[in-house]
Amino acid sequence: MQEVLKRSEVAPEHCWNLNDMFADQQAWDQAYTDLKAMLPEAEQLKGKLNTAEAVKQAFELEDRVSMQIERLYVYAHMHQDEDTTNPTYQALTQKAKKLSVDVSQALSFVTPEILSLSDAELEQLLEAPELQAYRFTLQEMKREKAHILTEAEEALLAQVGNLSQAPQTIFGMLNNADLKFPNIIDEHGNEVELTHGRYVQFLESPHREVRERAFKAVYSTYARQKNTIAATLTANVNKNMFYSRVRKYPSVLEMSLYGDNIPKDVYTNLIDTIHESLPIMHRYMELRKKLLGVDELHMYDLFAPLVEEFNMDITYEQAKQIVADGLQPLGEDYLNSLNKGYNEGWIDVYENEGKRTGAYSWGAYGTHPYVLLNHKDNLNSMFTLAHEMGHALHSYYSDNALSYRDAQYTIFLAEVASTTNEALLMDYLLKKSTDPKEKMYLLTYYADQFRTTVFRQTMFAEFEMIVHARSEAGESLTPQDLSQIYYDLNVKYHGEGMVVDQDIEMEWARIPHFYNSFYVYKYATGFSAATSFSKQILEEGQPAVDRYLGFLQSGGSDYSINILAKAGVDMSTPEPIREAMSVFENLISEMEQLTK
Repeated sequence: MQEVLKRSEVAPEHCWNLNDMFADQQAWDQAYTDLKAMLPEAEQLKGKLNTAEAVKQAFELEDRVSMQIERLYVYAHMHQDEDTTNPTYQALTQKAKKLSVDVSQALSFVTPEILSLSDAELEQLLEAPELQAYRFTLQEMKREKAHILTEAEEALLAQVGNLSQAPQTIFGMLNNADLKFPNIIDEHGNEVELTHGRYVQFLESPHREVRERAFKAVYSTYARQKNTIAATLTANVNKNMFYSRVRKYPSVLEMSLYGDNIPKDVYTNLIDTIHESLPIMHRYMELRKKLLGVDELHMYDLFAPLVEEFNMDITYEQAKQIVADGLQPLGEDYLNSLNKGYNEGWIDVYENEGKRTGAYSWGAYGTHPYVLLNHKDNLNSMFTLAHEMGHALHSYYSDNALSYRDAQYTIFLAEVASTTNEALLMDYLLKKSTDPKEKMYLLTYYADQFRTTVFRQTMFAEFEMIVHARSEAGESLTPQDLSQIYYDLNVKYHGEGMVVDQDIEMEWARIPHFYNSFYVYKYATGFSAATSFSKQILEEGQPAVDRYLGFLQSGGSDYSINILAKAGVDMSTPEPIREAMSVFENLISEMEQLTK
């Protein structure tokens, strides 16, 4: 694919078929009108949600309305993503968005009204035969009830909502708009402006002096703003403490995990088990030093290419076939579903003028999932196809097995299916590779995923835990404190064989995830769970495949931790993380063998 095509020029077989959601614009308009007509029904139920029959009616209305607005919105938005400059679909998306707000307002009374019931009344609803399909929803409401305040207090907290966004908003403005990096000299001797996007490219440069210049320029810029950014991060920690105390949680960490009902042990286990596996990470750092041929490994060498770019030209048709071959261990049923996705209009393949960048899997309950790609003929795009089809088939299996409400899985589970696909594909590629250069290229690609997704995100998670624990104990968090905590963690995670440059102490100042507190650990747990699944599937065969397909069909019908445990991955124990670490260790051993 050389020149970028206009949307109208893209071959139909490379476009997704959104007509599976609505046959045409007229059908969309009709559904929109029907939904608007449904909303007054909510008004009839207000103030009456104290019997099982009325609660059942409210839940059924919620489901009907939610499914309809989801389909209206997804259809409009996906059309807009095909060509973001198309005014018709910009308008349609806005129209769906506005109706979505109306829907939320119309149904906003349901949860508070049910929660105003006494515990005994809630217990009766839980046992009512006509509400058994909604048992999990009611159980969740009952669990949340302990942290819901009086109506007046909740109204007050809602008013504080805008204020609580301030730390994140201020950091976003400072980081994206006001912070200006200096110019640096690139490998061609040209003076170029350093930006967020270019920084990543410079760190991946094979020219060491370029990497060092970019690294020092970025962190000296943050160091000049350290007082402001420390104040912003501390304000975010204080905001979290305010909410955890007002809502009666033992700590901010426990408040953050409560929504997904994740035990605190899952978080602390991750950190402890990664600590126990740090010697493997340190071995990898030694190997990096050797492969780069440097006397000292510095922080700015962590993203440098370890092997010369191995050119893997993989067309979309080849990528589809290789992904299917790699997923063979998942069995016939999974492969048939994968081929359905390939052949029945699920996937939008190539870039075209105005198309949204990146990749995602999305859809609406009641129709099959969809996948947006911007395929380039390379290894990365092939892994993206495997990843997004993992998400799509997770939704496909759970939607077909469960009712609308139970099919919605949590973010804690979302990355597991997509990453399991990637792990199986990588295993297949490594096993069939005969070229030592290709093998080394694949091994470094995979080892770096462990480094960035498991070790780095766990280090971030540990930083958040220490910072919040200190604040909750009434200790200070000066810019110096934050830098010291962060620097010490880097020394611990990267080991003796590495020069931990002082500049890295300012990295905490550029991580936007710290404003979405206690979130990043999910990257590490998701990757570990997926690696554990793939290892079990490859070693045990059919029994592990059956458990895994059971996981895909469970959607959000139980708590995430229970769904994974039933499928053989118990995240409340160190086992899945240890299994992932044994895969990482094997990779390092293979790389060491190849470099002898």
